[in-house]
Amino acid sequence: MAKELDLSKSVYSLTQEYPEVIDILYDLGFTEIKNKAMLHSVAKLMTIPKGAKMKGIDMTKVVGAFMQAGFTLAGTMPDLGAGSEEKKAEADAAKPAVAVESIGDDRITNLKSYLTRLGEGESLETVRQEFVENFSSVDAREIMKAEQSLMQDGVPVEQVRKLCDVHSALFHQKTGCASESPKVQKSTLEDRTAKAQELAATPGHPLSVLYKENEALKKLLAAAKEGDDSALDQLAQIGAHYHKKGDLLYPILATKYGITGPSNVMWALDVEIRQEISALVKKRTRDAEWNVRLEAVLTRAEEMIAKEENILYPIASVTLTDEDWQGVYRDMKDYALCFGVEREVWTEAEQAAEQAAEEPPASVNGGDIVLAGGTFTLPQLTALLNTIPLEITFVDANDINRFFNEGPKVFKRPLAALGREVYSCHPPKVEPIVRTIIDDFKNKRRDEVAIWMDRGGKPFLVKYMAVRDKGGAYMGTMELVQDMSFAKEHFLKGEEK
Repeated sequence: MAKELDLSKSVYSLTQEYPEVIDILYDLGFTEIKNKAMLHSVAKLMTIPKGAKMKGIDMTKVVGAFMQAGFTLAGTMPDLGAGSEEKKAEADAAKPAVAVESIGDDRITNLKSYLTRLGEGESLETVRQEFVENFSSVDAREIMKAEQSLMQDGVPVEQVRKLCDVHSALFHQKTGCASESPKVQKSTLEDRTAKAQELAATPGHPLSVLYKENEALKKLLAAAKEGDDSALDQLAQIGAHYHKKGDLLYPILATKYGITGPSNVMWALDVEIRQEISALVKKRTRDAEWNVRLEAVLTRAEEMIAKEENILYPIASVTLTDEDWQGVYRDMKDYALCFGVEREVWTEAEQAAEQAAEEPPASVNGGDIVLAGGTFTLPQLTALLNTIPLEITFVDANDINRFFNEGPKVFKRPLAALGREVYSCHPPKVEPIVRTIIDDFKNKRRDEVAIWMDRGGKPFLVKYMAVRDKGGAYMGTMELVQDMSFAKEHFLKGEEK
């Protein structure tokens, strides 16, 4: 059973929930953890991130140790390791500017005030009553601008994310958490909705798949609310639906078109909903607390469907090009089916792929790739890289995804991510870890990071390695993912003997 470590809980609470936390923290350098007096006093007021900061312990090592021990992380991810704040500042500065209409606009000002009041703890009922009195309708773009303005005023993205469900309730499921772009600004809500429906009606189109999955999901949510255990078990498939959005839609909207809201806010909500449903499905004791948690997460999943269909899919429909959608279609084939929705052929995309396959591949020196240790033809090198029993990723010195070997992968690598910044391919909670590792490689603080984890009941070794030239200059980062089941089986057989 997966173990979830909530970083917002006190150290004492975590040790009571998982006694093995004591030994893990002790080995990391939290030596006071075995002092009972300290455990029953200071540890009740201290979280792991705060303790690590006070003792100067690298949070990357802390995260790695707990992941290796089979934990998944929940709660707010802290800044990780040396240089993380500087890197975050650089990343924020590099993000495309998002235009927000003047807050002098009365409607935007009023919407922003409602969101602020909710953030300060005023009851939803009170704010909603006033909202209904002043607004007969509201365009999703206005809500986006109000949320974007809050973030520009200094309200943390994490806080906006936490209130996103409350915002949805206020605006009767017509809110979203996306940024603006010129293409979106030129379209009306009706235009976007009509375009999304048009694409969804195209057999095999990615939006057709996503809308059909939502229809099946709605039925499962309704059945689960009625106490249908089989429906609840099927809801565990929600991860496959969310991964398609997280890997294939959010990054391209953010990196190619500057629409950063979905990746900043909705992606994190997806992770929370998926983790909570998984935890509830696995929990054997179904008491009153379990029922309350179930009701809450089912409601959040319903709200996410509304965000997808009212905001995300319409925005994507008027933003992504035909070529973008064909890439999404190609990459979506690698993702698991969910909720009984079968794949269909999108004729236009298949024809485009056939035409591209007829183009001659690139080659070097008349067809041979010449290396210091010998030569390959391009087909030979491709086949060799695909035969290595590892998932291989290479990110260049500018943090751009340059290569994935082919074949099925546990950690999905859509080809559309090639040429994009590596950070855009990770959920908000994971991005700080990746930034810290690469920053350490660039500054020669370390050369590799190894993380052990369980995935689908199998042990995996994920290894990040700095790639350097003969002079030691940083050229990029290589990620290797290896299924270690064979080693586990080997050593278990040895113990039996």
